Amino acid sequence: MKLLRTNEGRGEYLDGAGNYVPIEKIRKEDLLRLADATLNGDVADFDEYDESAIKNRAHQVIYKSVSSKLRDLRNRRDEFKDAAARLFLEDYERYQGSIAK
Repeated sequence: MKLLRTNEGRGEYLDGAGNYVPIEKIRKEDLLRLADATLNGDVADFDEYDESAIKNRAHQVIYKSVSSKLRDLRNRRDEFKDAAARLFLEDYERYQGSIAK
């Protein structure tokens, strides 16, 4: 699933309905959904930032920032999952200890 793409000289993101929308219309809810898809999706893909492929300067700035953050998130996905599992394990062990008493 391609979350971000360049198309006809502009940057676009995939909205919740499966449509590509110009990147300057992105909202906080969209960013959270893209981050969730990046962390939990099997395939979170996006076009690499290429200044020459995006003609609109505002699109360049937004696309570069969002794609950079999502790439970093994708690269650190295992780290985040491991941290979440450790938190769950600590709570589980604490819960088991309170039952045993």
